[in-house]
Order: sequence, then structure tokens, then C-alpha cells
Amino acid sequence: MRYRILVLLALIFLSVGAKPAAAQQQRYIVKTNNGLSSVLNFCLSAGCQVQGALDGAIGKTYAVTSSNTNFLGNLVNGLLQLLERLLGITSVEADRLLAIPSGPKANPAAGLWDTTPVNYYGTTVWNGYVNQPATQIIELQNAQHGFGVSGTGIVADIDTGVDTTHPALSRVLVPGYDFTRNQPGASEWLDIAGMENGITSSDSQDEQPALVQQRTVAVLDQRTVAVLDGGPYADFGHGTMTAGLIHLAAPTAQILPLKAFSANGTGSLSNIIAALYYAAQHNAKVVNMSFDFPSTSPAFSAAVSYANGQGIILVASAGNEGTSTAVYPAASGSSSVVGIASTSDNDVRSSWSNYGNLDVWIAAPGENVVTTYPGGTYASASGTSFSCPLVTGTVDLMLDASSSLTQTKAASALANAIHLTPDINHGRLNVYMALQAWRQASRW
Repeated sequence: MRYRILVLLALIFLSVGAKPAAAQQQRYIVKTNNGLSSVLNFCLSAGCQVQGALDGAIGKTYAVTSSNTNFLGNLVNGLLQLLERLLGITSVEADRLLAIPSGPKANPAAGLWDTTPVNYYGTTVWNGYVNQPATQIIELQNAQHGFGVSGTGIVADIDTGVDTTHPALSRVLVPGYDFTRNQPGASEWLDIAGMENGITSSDSQDEQPALVQQRTVAVLDQRTVAVLDGGPYADFGHGTMTAGLIHLAAPTAQILPLKAFSANGTGSLSNIIAALYYAAQHNAKVVNMSFDFPSTSPAFSAAVSYANGQGIILVASAGNEGTSTAVYPAASGSSSVVGIASTSDNDVRSSWSNYGNLDVWIAAPGENVVTTYPGGTYASASGTSFSCPLVTGTVDLMLDASSSLTQTKAASALANAIHLTPDINHGRLNVYMALQAWRQASRW
């Protein structure tokens, strides 16, 4: 009887002021220890609607919506602690709209003119992509050939999606998921009206390198450049570019594209969380996160812990703000997430790259790297977003060598890098040295 009275009092308190102050629905993330029924009871009196689980069958993290503008304000004066005791609710937080950090202005890389076709692990690609300076700096091919590794298993890429028909990627892509539309598939083209079915490089004969976004120079025809010029498409292609660099480093790994961001570069925290759980529950062994945000959250931290607990290795970009201020996921700590800064082809830290050991474990080349781009073509871009997948692919190479790799073991092996300056912690990625260290540690 006493329990029922306490529950009733808590729910009455919640209902005070819960009448909608505006018609617009706001989204929240609720964590619970007692499953769906506790969230339904919570929403019954708090004036919210359950939208679904973000963590699949686990059933401890839910998205809810409410039109009450003081929804979080009602959870004060220790009420959340009471709810935890009575209903199992452990946290309630506002969903956030996050943005892929803007990058520096790109310059056309020489590799964009080197269109000579070469065979790369069974796929025809441009020579300027395979044999660009970044791959030589990190000794990628020496490591692949010297240790007989080329990638294994599934690597998830949480980003803007991918060009699912790109000739360099189509053979290694596995069916992904679009969290922005809540449907299977992860095509970037769905964000562009009139181009839902995509284009191919053969659609036009006048393709040439052109600046299509501030940080991206892509080989496109002028018609396509004109369509993509604008805010709504500020990060169109970002996911295809990161996937291309994962593939460059680990060409026989399968890539699971998870679309949590739209072409304008924005994505909700709830979609990122859902994507991370999805990766963990669909056999991914490594997750690439080429994004950052200024503060973490209880629900996101729980998703990271869950992924780590499943033996998944997480890699994230350190950000392009040129500061040592902590950003997440990179600042979660190397035992949870490996954070990656950017260096130039001259082996110095990129001036715009974040630095310091809060965010950075190691760095990798991230200036004017050449990678795949929607439309079956290629682009060059700059940003820690593009340093990160080179390390993600390297981690997959280590898994190819020995499946006993863990988050902490991966961080330890990657720390065998080329020491440059203290502000990028352990130094710049050297794939050969990382694999050699892992071989010695695992004795494969």
C-alpha cells in the first residue's frame, strides 16, 4: 500500500504543469532498468509518448516525445531519484541536434588527376586513390603485404550514409540502416530530390575537379556541382568519403553503413545512439565515428559501454576546432574510444586539428586525402573526419591478424606510432609499427 501511495504521489507531481504549452513535439531520451512498462507508466502521467527503443531488444533506452515545454523542469527536487526507486527510471535527457564539425577549405589533391585504373583487391579504382601520399606516409601497403592482412569481418560507419552503387565500395558493403528515416538502407542519394536513384560517373563527359563544399573537391560534372552547392547539402558525400578510407586501409573488410546524419550534416543524438547499438547487435567488430559533440550524455555513455562490453573497438575523430577542449566521443578515454587528430603530408599537426591528450590518442594524415565520392567518382577533403577512418581500417587489419584484439589492446598497439609533438600524444599512425606491436603482443 505504501509503495502505491508513493508511486501515486510521484506521478501526481509529474503531472503538475504537464499540459502542453506548445504544439511542437520535443524529443527526449529515457533510460530505465525496468523495461518498456516503466517508461509507459512514466509517460502516462508525465505527458509524453513512447516512440520506441533505441537499443533494440535490450529495452533499457527509449525515445519519447512531449509537447510540454517544461517537461524536464518537472523532474526536479530529487524526483528523478524517486522515479528510479519506484519505476526504475535512471535518466531523462533532451535529445540534441548535433552537427558534423565543419572542416577547413580543401585544395585539389594531385591524385584527382591520376585516374589511371588499377586493380585493388579485386576492384578497379583510381591510382590516385590507392597510391596517394597518405598511404605511403603511414606505410599502409608495406603493412598489408608484409603481414599478409587486408581486413576481416564487419566495420560499421556511423555517418551520412553511402553511395551504395559506387564501383569501389559496392562489393564490400553490407545492407545498412537509415535512422533518419527509420528504414533499411543507407543511401546518401535519398537526401537529394530528383537524384534518389543516384548518378554515375558515366552520366557526363565533362567531369573535372571542382569545389562542391568548403572542405571537399570532387571530380564531378558542372550540373551536379550546381545542384550540390548549398547549405542543405553541406555534408553530402561525407559518409561515402569515410567509407572509402576504411576500404582503402582494410580492402577486404565488409562495411556496414549506418545513416544517422542528413546531407546538411546534422543528426540527432538519439539516432547516433541507436546506430551504435545497431552496430553492436549486427556483428560489427569496429565502429568508425567521424563526428564530435561538446558534451557526452548518460544514454550515449551507456551505448559506448555496451559496445565495449561486446568486444567492439571504437574509433572517433578528435575535431577540427583547433583547441584542446574535450569533445566526445573522442574524449571518452582510450579504454572506451580511440581519438584521432590530423596531420599534414609534411608530418606536422594540422593547424585546425584538435590536440591534447583529452581528445587525441594518435593522429593520421587528414589533409587533402583522396577518397571515394558519390556518383562513382573520387574527391579530396580535409578534416579529422578523414584521419579517423584510416585508423579504423588499421584496427580491422589488426583483427585480421588476430581476433583476440580488444579496445585496450588496439589502443596499446596503435600507440606504437611516429612521435612528432606532444600535443598529438603518442604520435602519427604507422600501420606497419602498429601491426608489428600487435604481433609481438598476441604472438600470432
